[in-house]
Amino acid sequence: ITNQATGQRANLVTNSAGTYASGALTPGDYVVRAEAPGFKTTVEPVTVLVGVTASANLKLEVGESSQVVEVQATELQVNTEQVTVQGVLNTEQIENLPINGRNFLDLAQLEPGVQIQDGGNFDPTKNGFSSISFGGRFGRTARIEVDGIDTSDETVGTTTQNIPEGAIQEFQIGQSMLDLSTELTSSGAVNVTTKSGTNSYHGEGYYYFRDQSLDANLPAASHNYFQRNQFGGDFGGALLKNKLFFFLDAERSKQDFVNPVVPGGTFSGLTGSFNSPFRELNGIGRLDYNLSNNYRLFYRFSYDQNSDVLAFAPNSFQPFKNVTHTRDHVVGIDFTTGSFTHSVRFGYMKFYNQITAVPAGSVFDPSPLIELAIGSDPNCINNAPDVFCSGQPFLAPQTTPQSDHQIKYDGSKAMGSHIIRYGGGFNHIQGGGFASFLKLGPAVSAGTGDCGATCLALPGGDTNPLNYPANTVTLANGQGFSSLKAAFGFPGGGLGPDNRFSWYVGDSWKIKPNFTLTYGLRYVRDTGRSDSDTGPLPALNQFGPGLGSAVNNPNKNFAPQLGIAWDPSKRGKTVIRAGIGLFYENSIWNNILFDRPAREPAGLFLAMQPVCTAGAAPAGGVTLPDGTVVNPTFCGLPIGQVQGQIAALQAQYQAAALKAGPQANPVYIGNSLADGINATGTNLFAPDYKTPRSVQMNAGIQHEIRKGMVFTADYLRNISTHTLLAVDTNHVGDARYLNVN
Repeated sequence: ITNQATGQRANLVTNSAGTYASGALTPGDYVVRAEAPGFKTTVEPVTVLVGVTASANLKLEVGESSQVVEVQATELQVNTEQVTVQGVLNTEQIENLPINGRNFLDLAQLEPGVQIQDGGNFDPTKNGFSSISFGGRFGRTARIEVDGIDTSDETVGTTTQNIPEGAIQEFQIGQSMLDLSTELTSSGAVNVTTKSGTNSYHGEGYYYFRDQSLDANLPAASHNYFQRNQFGGDFGGALLKNKLFFFLDAERSKQDFVNPVVPGGTFSGLTGSFNSPFRELNGIGRLDYNLSNNYRLFYRFSYDQNSDVLAFAPNSFQPFKNVTHTRDHVVGIDFTTGSFTHSVRFGYMKFYNQITAVPAGSVFDPSPLIELAIGSDPNCINNAPDVFCSGQPFLAPQTTPQSDHQIKYDGSKAMGSHIIRYGGGFNHIQGGGFASFLKLGPAVSAGTGDCGATCLALPGGDTNPLNYPANTVTLANGQGFSSLKAAFGFPGGGLGPDNRFSWYVGDSWKIKPNFTLTYGLRYVRDTGRSDSDTGPLPALNQFGPGLGSAVNNPNKNFAPQLGIAWDPSKRGKTVIRAGIGLFYENSIWNNILFDRPAREPAGLFLAMQPVCTAGAAPAGGVTLPDGTVVNPTFCGLPIGQVQGQIAALQAQYQAAALKAGPQANPVYIGNSLADGINATGTNLFAPDYKTPRSVQMNAGIQHEIRKGMVFTADYLRNISTHTLLAVDTNHVGDARYLNVN
């Protein structure tokens, strides 16, 4: 089996049943050459696609081996070997199909049943990234792998990095009955391979430009300033012919946009805007080395840095700056020994995201000392359409790091009419960081009530948001660590670490030359996704037997699979396939971000303190963490007149929290019997926690109608059998359980 671009060759011997397996091959064009004494040599070209089992079934004619029979390959081939519902985009499609913004995951929308989600819609740390929804399932837990190594974001979902589009060799999208070697997911998977150099030197340079002057002249179009510049290039070739190859790619995105803010109703006169720039630089470098005919080694380094300024709640004067840095090292080796094939991958990935406030004066801000909300959303995070929002962003500051140390092995052996596959992996995943919500300014809201007589008598009346009364005021203690575990140089906030261990074994059995039965078993175990190490909460047992028991860590996640692929015509032009399997799902760390603080009896965690409710201060005043009692006098007064007093009280509250230190934890559920950093209620994992999972079924047919045209029809079914079980601690007296999707 010879790679036509690099000369890499694998020499194999078939077994007594005529079966052979190449193991892992770099996607590309190959030539399969079969020789045997007393038979003519047969040669067939084969295209290998990422994640797809390529088939080359050769028939040798009696004759001299010096005689060569060349078999012509078809442009498109029906996959008669696999049950997986999948699609592959090749280099030609990637290079020639236009993708707005050149985000590599946007390529997935070219497959049926796949939709793209803006990553910023489900977490601000994902601004500038895309997410993938398979068959209507939410895109947080789609698994993203590049060159066989996992690059998924374990905190909020989707990916940790963007890859230059010009560096992608092939792009596979798996939707149902995923291959046994796929990492943890029941939602779907993306498998990307990057380009390597070849014996020929190839390169490209490009520049893309777009701005608002090219917009259609539509009625009522705002025509806000917009300009995008994207440029980059790649180059690759051979350092040693047939031996050592290199490939380099770099891309830069520079986008500027004036983001309009158009309040409605009473505040329609406060229309404004803020600058919303986006910058990204990403690139890769790769070396491939043919150690010998049956041994191939590669190393890849990739880097991605992006930054943007956006508001979490659209149409608000609350932008924040979001910056991400990701670097990734991958080493891989593929080789064969006799009838065994081996593929080994080592990977190290470091992801680092920060959210900060934008510089003062860069946006219209009538309330620079506080987070101001007039309307039904007191924190400007729920995208309520009737809210005027300005001031300090609720979500800043934040830091979200992640590191992966991963090793994977995949092997196979041809035995008679069977190809036995097996493998395993270990990934040490460390998460962490902090989220100091409202640290930069307390939340002040007038709610949805009328402006009031005092408000109307002030200059500007009800058109000035600072004239409204401070009806709801919430202070934050300035802390943001979600655990007591040190990580990434911080004294707390560590998530996990999660040691993900997995293995699988399976068989592809050619019962007949045109009928393949595949079956296998996969196992996966995560050690750091349920806070099982925190122990029991005895105080909760009064509400139900076992309710306060320690959280279970699932240790029996066995996932069987079974499928068939049948070619009734025996001509490789039709396949009927069907399969069923159990697939486990990833539980992102955001699910337990506020679980651990409620379980720790002592510690300095994020806490919020209401000091004004319905325009009044609590009877008896407000007790600060150091025991000081204060009596707020600003509740119900015009916000503009008291925002300085409110900010001063928050500074006093934060100083008191530091003075008190990690003593009694005010959000410990054993004391408060309420779960939540401000008693509004989040969810604790229930003692009988189970890993989310689903049963997947599919049945379908593929038929080559004519050369270059294949008809495909598939029926897919995904049945979720367990979701995340959580204790509803706002109604803990009823010992009720919630299913949290």
